[in-house]
Amino acid sequence: MNFRQLRVFLTVADLGSFSAAAEHLYLSQSVISRHVSGLEQALGSLLLDRLPRGVESTEAGRVLADYARRLFALEAEAQTALEELRDLRSGRLRIGASMTIGNYLLPRILASYHDRYPYVDIELSIANTDTIQDDLHERRIDVGLTEGFVDDAAFNVRAFTDDELVPVVAANSKLAAIAELTLEDLAAAPCIMREAGSGTRAVIEQAMARYGLNFDYAMSLGSTEAVKQAVIAGAGFTIAPLHTVDNELRAGQLVQLRPTNFVLRRPLHLLQLQNKQPTRASKAFIDLLNEQIASALHGVDTD
Repeated sequence: MNFRQLRVFLTVADLGSFSAAAEHLYLSQSVISRHVSGLEQALGSLLLDRLPRGVESTEAGRVLADYARRLFALEAEAQTALEELRDLRSGRLRIGASMTIGNYLLPRILASYHDRYPYVDIELSIANTDTIQDDLHERRIDVGLTEGFVDDAAFNVRAFTDDELVPVVAANSKLAAIAELTLEDLAAAPCIMREAGSGTRAVIEQAMARYGLNFDYAMSLGSTEAVKQAVIAGAGFTIAPLHTVDNELRAGQLVQLRPTNFVLRRPLHLLQLQNKQPTRASKAFIDLLNEQIASALHGVDTD
């Protein structure tokens, strides 16, 4: 079915004459007549009764006109939806973030994003690095933000910032009283750590391997909050991103250990599928993320 012919037919049917349709569409009456006749021949049905004054739809014409109105209404709706997506007056942003990023870095950024683009639906799933990679592969999310190492040719990976990992322990721990603490002292103490598959744990284990050391894991827990509470309770020490324990350090619930010659920083990664066109919502998010990270590095408050 030729949509141009269909649009001409509907205009004739709605206005009741070839001449009125010709004037409305800025076409000659002969062109209008040719389009309608061509459509009737293609469908094998008479659509309009030609009367001495104007036209009147046949039964087939009324049925087709009803469908045509709905079809062109959907066309207009699709065009409006695309325009709204272009201007971010609608859309959906699906982010997968590892726990440290999702719980401590993203809430402020997502609040700013919502202020700028209030009509975009935001979906944030918090999981470990392995799960986020799986979700990206299966296209369940548009953007991944991870702490762990990512080595997969299917992804476009870049570091968007970094953070510092610091050993912490309860204030009354014997470790806190050691004047010249070494990594060997830590390796001999019970360690509370995130679960296998956690980006934080992977970074720490790789760093310790360079020193030829392994930690004695007393517990492997599924969230940063659980790890912190176990350490505060005196179950052992942990190594955690500094911004995740900042409040507890200020409150005196935890103290930072400073082993000799130990500094551990890690990049935080932004992941997207290779060869996949980013959505307008996800591109706007990445632009805002870069803006806020740059502002934080220069000490500028963007709110």
